[in-house]
Amino acid sequence: MINSIISFSIRNKLVVGLFVLGLIFWGGYSLSKLPIDALPDITSNQVQVITQSPALAASEVEKFITYPLEISLRTIPNVKGIRSVSRMGLSIITVVFDDAVAMDVARQQVSEKLKGAEPYLLRGAGVPEMAPITTGLGEFFQYTLEVDPAFKDQYSLSDLRTYQDWIVKRQLLGIPGVVEVSSFGGNLKQYEVAVNPERLRAMHVTVNQIFSALENNNSNSGGSYLEKGTDVYFIRTEGMLASLTDVENVVVDQRGPAGTPIRVKDVATVQFGKAVRYGAMTRNGEGEVVGAVMLLLKGASANEVVKDVKVRMEEIQKTMPQGIKIVPFLDRSVLIGKAISTVEKNLIEGGLIVVFILVLLLGNFRAGLIVASVIPLCLLFAFAMMHIFGVSANLMSLGAIDFGLIVDGAVIIVESIIHRLHAHKKGEVLSQHEMDEEVGISAKAIFQSAAFGVIIILIVYFPIMALGGIEGKMFRPMAQTVSFAIVGALILSLTYVPMASALFLSKKIDHKVTIADRIMNAMFSRYKPMVDWALSKPKIVMILSSLLLVGSVGLFTTLGGEFIPELNEGDFAVEVVLPTNASLSQSIHVNTEAQKLLMKQFPDEIKQVVSRIGASEIPTDPMGINACDLLIILKEPSAWKKAHSPEELEAKMDEALNAFPEVNFEFTQPIQMRFNELIAGVKSDIAIKIFGEDLGLLFEHATEASRYIRKIDGVGDIKVQQIDGIPQLVVKFNRAKLAQYGLNVQAINQLIKTTFAGETAGIVMEGEKRFDLVVRMDSLHRQDIQNLRELYVELPNGGQIPLQEVAEVDFENAPVEVSRDDTHRRITIGINVRNRDVESVVADIQKVMKEKVVLPAGYYVTYGGTFENLQAAKSRLALVVPIALVLIFVLLFFTFQSFLEASIIYLAIPLSAIGGIWALWLRGMPFSVSAGIGFIALFGVAVLNGIVLLSFFKQLANEGLSVEERLQKGLALRFRPVIMTAAVASLGFLPMALSTSPGAEVQRPLATVVIGGLITATFLTLVVIPVVYSILMGRKERKATSALLVLFFLGLGLSNAQAQTPKLSLNQCVAEALQKNSLIRSGGLEVQTADALIATGRELPKGTLDFQYGKTQTYFSQDYTVVANQSIPWPSLLKAQVKALSSQKMIAEKRLAITKSLVAASVKWYYYQLLVQQKQSAFLKKQDSLYVQMRRAASLKYKEGETGKLEFVAAEARLREFQQKQAALSLDMKANYAQLAYWINHPTPFEIQGDESITMTLQKGKDIASMPAIQLFDEQIQHGKLLTDVERHKLLPDIRVGAVTQSIENYTGQNFIQAGISIPIFAKAQKARIKAAENNELYLASQKEQGISQLSAELSSQFVQLEKHLNGINYFQQTGLAQAAWLELTALKSYQQGEIEYVEMLQNTQQAWQIREQYLQEVLAYNQSIVQIETILGNE
Repeated sequence: MINSIISFSIRNKLVVGLFVLGLIFWGGYSLSKLPIDALPDITSNQVQVITQSPALAASEVEKFITYPLEISLRTIPNVKGIRSVSRMGLSIITVVFDDAVAMDVARQQVSEKLKGAEPYLLRGAGVPEMAPITTGLGEFFQYTLEVDPAFKDQYSLSDLRTYQDWIVKRQLLGIPGVVEVSSFGGNLKQYEVAVNPERLRAMHVTVNQIFSALENNNSNSGGSYLEKGTDVYFIRTEGMLASLTDVENVVVDQRGPAGTPIRVKDVATVQFGKAVRYGAMTRNGEGEVVGAVMLLLKGASANEVVKDVKVRMEEIQKTMPQGIKIVPFLDRSVLIGKAISTVEKNLIEGGLIVVFILVLLLGNFRAGLIVASVIPLCLLFAFAMMHIFGVSANLMSLGAIDFGLIVDGAVIIVESIIHRLHAHKKGEVLSQHEMDEEVGISAKAIFQSAAFGVIIILIVYFPIMALGGIEGKMFRPMAQTVSFAIVGALILSLTYVPMASALFLSKKIDHKVTIADRIMNAMFSRYKPMVDWALSKPKIVMILSSLLLVGSVGLFTTLGGEFIPELNEGDFAVEVVLPTNASLSQSIHVNTEAQKLLMKQFPDEIKQVVSRIGASEIPTDPMGINACDLLIILKEPSAWKKAHSPEELEAKMDEALNAFPEVNFEFTQPIQMRFNELIAGVKSDIAIKIFGEDLGLLFEHATEASRYIRKIDGVGDIKVQQIDGIPQLVVKFNRAKLAQYGLNVQAINQLIKTTFAGETAGIVMEGEKRFDLVVRMDSLHRQDIQNLRELYVELPNGGQIPLQEVAEVDFENAPVEVSRDDTHRRITIGINVRNRDVESVVADIQKVMKEKVVLPAGYYVTYGGTFENLQAAKSRLALVVPIALVLIFVLLFFTFQSFLEASIIYLAIPLSAIGGIWALWLRGMPFSVSAGIGFIALFGVAVLNGIVLLSFFKQLANEGLSVEERLQKGLALRFRPVIMTAAVASLGFLPMALSTSPGAEVQRPLATVVIGGLITATFLTLVVIPVVYSILMGRKERKATSALLVLFFLGLGLSNAQAQTPKLSLNQCVAEALQKNSLIRSGGLEVQTADALIATGRELPKGTLDFQYGKTQTYFSQDYTVVANQSIPWPSLLKAQVKALSSQKMIAEKRLAITKSLVAASVKWYYYQLLVQQKQSAFLKKQDSLYVQMRRAASLKYKEGETGKLEFVAAEARLREFQQKQAALSLDMKANYAQLAYWINHPTPFEIQGDESITMTLQKGKDIASMPAIQLFDEQIQHGKLLTDVERHKLLPDIRVGAVTQSIENYTGQNFIQAGISIPIFAKAQKARIKAAENNELYLASQKEQGISQLSAELSSQFVQLEKHLNGINYFQQTGLAQAAWLELTALKSYQQGEIEYVEMLQNTQQAWQIREQYLQEVLAYNQSIVQIETILGNE
């Protein structure tokens, strides 16, 4: 099929051109629709549940809100973990789901559990709500409202917050992709009724009365309508409070006989107030500002949404009051622009390098441009597939595309085309038709190697797609995009490249020496002596390679490890933590001063500084008022003066902030901080989590551990989670006093909550704006503990007593926050690592924790953050990498059909790993997931060179060249493709490896590994692999014996046979083999399978049963329709199919007959070999006894002085020689016994009977027509005719029958049957199949003719050889053997009598031995000819 596609592409150039044009438009359109972001979203699949309860402390939030919700949420299926934070007024629970769970399903399940948990929550403590559907990349746009200095005094913080909430936010929420706008800073405007307790007592009015009065006097209603004549009048009431005056005049109570009203203004001050604040925002050291954080919908394109936001911002700005301007301070599109710019730069530079290398090394400008043109087309194909599969364009998905890697297949094909043209058509001018033919031949010949190389690269990326967790989300888009591009390259190499080569390559073939030739010749001239030396010193090469590999593995263990290199976002995010008892005012002051300090000391580096203190309106980040995120927006690095790198600038800023000794500053980056927080629950690189029950003990041990950990090298910022107690005013009720006064706890709790926290009594509308109407104590009476103690409580009898009469009010320390993981309390030590890898730092920390920190029973430590991610990634890579390696080997094995050759190519993998490891070490990079992915990609690329080399070696082997000749010719001709393949693949990654622009941090380890690995892999492939090939393949050739001649006729892969008796005759061996040989058994099973398949010829297609229900008949009734259909082929087609399948069985039987003949011939050959060897053994034993006598005689003469020592030594040497021959013959017989046992499948030792003649007898021959091979040809021809008959019958119609039952307007039983035929109207394709079947008949007939001719010639040749060997045997039997016996006997007697010298005697006996040996060789050759003749004739 592949060859057909190539031929079609070359013949139909216009069609392929239109296809390419369509690809260009499709890819361009898809690119315009791709979502674009800086990074893939690696946030885990999670749902946040937020409960705000301003009146509750942290302990009560944990007890009454967090714990009941956790218990309920824990029962949701597919939940990986639950973590929570409980602090004053706020509970945040994060439910982490498996990645396979859809977000809408997860939120639905959480929603159901929240409803089920409502009865178990403290009444009035708050309503649990789910956070917006957003992720770690959610905070994509942040801004502040900046007031012009001329209008500074005109707008208060309350005014700015009102404009933010009711003008800016409302309009931004309508933008697609914006899931929420979380306001930050300013004062939330309220209508406040500030109650004066003194007036309350004087008027005998309670807070509850005021609250009820406001609730009952603040509503609108309606009274239907009245009709008057032709008009209608609607009735409605307007009772909503609309101003402060309206609130003041609400009547609370009436006194005296005249009903004198007591209004709200009589007992309280009505004013514009503000809600209790849990957060603030400051900017550039100028004090408080108002702003917001915009949250991105999960899955939305940040780049597109930012564009829409900016357009909407311009519209909103026109509606803003004079002097107020919306100023962004964190814009994701800036980072996206930098990251995409990095990708574009790397892709363009990499592409240009690849094009330059191609043009330079191919030595053909047009060929280089053809290959180079594949690059943009592959990229467009990848864009199209990314759009289909929903892969966003970001640093990871586009950053790992190596154009050199992608065009490898095209390089191999084009180089092969040029080589063929210059080798076969040099000096000619080709026509277009001739060019098409040459390109087609070359492309078809090399495409398999090119395709398998590309597929191997593709396969190694498949396991990356199986990665889970964070590393999966990070690197799966990369694997998908590269796979898309490689698939595109494969398709283009199959279609576009052959077409373009045939069309655009010069048809005038005049090869001139080019720069490429000079470069390659110069490189090869230096390489040739090196490989010649390596081939001459294979042991040294193997030892050095092994030592280098072992050394590299040892070096790898010292590299250290980190999860993923930090992406330089271009800005800093500093987590600022003040002491736990710090107030919001103190936090604002400290942050303002810190901003002033930074702006003053780093004016050339900082653009602006914004602090987000505490929690925002939507508190997805549970910070207390003592903590803040200090966002430092930096200028471009080119403008910096006090630092040259982000690390240096961070260190200097950290040092400057030491001016605030009681404040902890922890440096990170905005997205990284958010990722860490959402993934691990902390904002640091490493999270040490200590679990236990007692919060005090947890804090004590965490503080102790931090003192030891702080001394470890590489530990930058370290922060112990602040859970220690802060002073709280605690009211403890006296139950006896409550009973005495007739009071209850709930009423007093409500009173305290209302007077101090404030209670909403309704809303006040200002146009469309809505503001809470809140009742609380005036600020003068909310100052200290005494105000709480003197709070008057109304008694049932109308009297009032202070709170301290029935309760004890005092200060107590309580936890500021309680964190839990999977329902267990824990404390966290957060650590940011600097100038060292994470893995080694954690190893030192674990050692310290084990040796110096002793935890109580039941307390334990875990390690989270990026270290936890690294461990998870390593465990997954430990599974994924072996899978990739196994897949590579399997594909290599299928490619070369040889375990040995696949193993030789497989050597490229460890050889490439050497360079990857050393490259990381030289650049000072630790092992990371990025580097791990680089190794996986490297392994796929590394085997390409081996495939290019070994496939050519195999081609040369098929041509009959020896191992040495293959190496010399193969290395010379494949040197250029190997160098070119490696050069374009490695140098394509070069810009990525050297890039320092934003985003390159993640790509750099990957590119470093691939480049370093390919450098060593290429060098060692061209040196070590030839050495290994020469060793293994040379040994394989030396092991070949005369059995190969037999195997030529016996076929390949014959199996074992089995014998059961200690002594077996020839007939018994043949009988056992024919009965038990596994190959014959396999043939029998093949016959049985074919026999079983005959029944399938009558198989009918599947019937169909369709059911419809609904308004199928009329609009008003629900009816049903049931339709059953069966299609039946024309009966003659079924009959034809049965005949064809029966013929298939006959073919299997003929094959079985051939197999039996081959097995029998094999058994005979080894049996007669053993017979001859037994005869030879008898000759050797006789010769041995002769030489023993000669040695004895020589020894006596030597002792008596008749001869010298020379005669004795010669006799001894001759004896030892024949003893050695006996030993060698014994081993040969043992090997032949093993071979015979192999053929007859006999696992236990046995002997041949050995009483047969050593010469075989030729059985009566068969004529040509009776030969099994010819019978097989005949049956195949008959089968072809039957298949043609089947295809012709498929033109006949199919019969269709069916039955229908239905209801009409709910009346059932409307039944009928139907019948019809299926007629092949469009029969062109079927006629083409018939034509193909007829051509196949002709092909089979031609094969038969060729087979008869070949077998006849071979048979004639073997009969000639047989006659020659028979003449030789007759000579030896009639004359030669008798002469040998006479020579031996006469020489020995004459020597003993002293008639001849020792030398003459030795010559005669040696001649006698040679006659016997030649006789046995002649017998072997005679037997071999008979075996070959009987194999051809098919005798068993």
